[in-house]
Amino acid sequence: MDAPLFAAALSIDPSSARAEQQVVEAVRARLAGASPDLVLVFATHHHGSALEELGPRLARALQARALAGCTGESIVGGDREVEHQPALALWAAVLPRTRVEVFRARAEQRSDETFAFEGLPAIGDIARASLLVLGEPYSFPMDAWLQHLEREAPGLQVIGGMASGGMGPGQNLLISHEGLHEEGVLGALIEGEVEIRSVVSQGCRPVGRPWVITACRENLIEKLGGRPALDVLMQALAEMPAPDQHAFRHAPFVGLAIDATKQVFERGDFLVRGVLGLSEGERAFAVAEQVRRGQTLQFLVRDAASAGEDLRLLMRKHGSGGAGALLFSCNGRGTRMFDCPNHDASRVIEGLAPGVPLAGFFAAGEVGPVGGRNFLHGFTASVAIFRQRERRAAADAGEAVGSRAPRSSPPLP
Repeated sequence: MDAPLFAAALSIDPSSARAEQQVVEAVRARLAGASPDLVLVFATHHHGSALEELGPRLARALQARALAGCTGESIVGGDREVEHQPALALWAAVLPRTRVEVFRARAEQRSDETFAFEGLPAIGDIARASLLVLGEPYSFPMDAWLQHLEREAPGLQVIGGMASGGMGPGQNLLISHEGLHEEGVLGALIEGEVEIRSVVSQGCRPVGRPWVITACRENLIEKLGGRPALDVLMQALAEMPAPDQHAFRHAPFVGLAIDATKQVFERGDFLVRGVLGLSEGERAFAVAEQVRRGQTLQFLVRDAASAGEDLRLLMRKHGSGGAGALLFSCNGRGTRMFDCPNHDASRVIEGLAPGVPLAGFFAAGEVGPVGGRNFLHGFTASVAIFRQRERRAAADAGEAVGSRAPRSSPPLP
């Protein structure tokens, strides 16, 4: 088999046994007897004790070579987002000539701000690799880990989300073929002929003109275009239309350009971060990210209409050729943000070919790249689109790449 094959199934049956049987049978039928190289599972906490051995059971039932998953407050399957009720989603992929390796990463805190990390597998070719990651939000410093990866493996794409639905440490669960895990990160390395294209929809639109940061300290912006930053912010606010003023006062955001080489910025080039506070004495304001002098800043507003349009346009641009997809949507989206149900899942499906398998969950923090660097986001929809790597790109890498492509791993025990 040369082309990748994907399957996804969703069950809202409150019986854990029936739900598991339904999704397994549906995925088996779609794969037509093929053993998946990767299986992902997402489940609500309604399934309780049935989650304890869910990973091992699914790995055996599907003869999976790699398996990962987590709990989610809400679950995505196809064009449905299941909120406030039991749900179980199963997603499987046959990935020819592609290395798939599941790993667990852990963090050891050495001081208030520094961590030591372990567990990342060796990567052969970063240009042909991506990481899918599922993190536990109370135990794992995802921001610090992504910065660590930037130093250790610059250019490596990371997409995923933080497990959700729990109210404290130990309640958000990671699922592997070994059972349940209450801390760290569970991830999958994808390297080879199947590539992942990312869509990170932060759901904001620009208001006013962009500005250049001319003076700053850490996350405090002191001057924009040579003027006191707070004066610029207040002027920008005064010039906004009334609806935008209301949105900005309620939740002020800025976009920070990450790629310093760009002169013209497009949708998706800005990292969205909130305004944390104002300093009237210094005529400055603070944002939730370290900034640098010379960086471009854009004031932003976020509302449901902007979020929907942003995701629709990004999927239209990047969704072509997708054969399978995963959606990691913020648990603050869904019907909390949009008037209609199934908003993000429907937008993603619209940007793909009909029938492309989709699954995912509502996360407590979404991971995805902006400007070539990976970040932990909020109120974001992060999408992983799986597609056959273009033959020209494979040929440019040389025939030897194909000859050394790893064989599929045997099924998990």
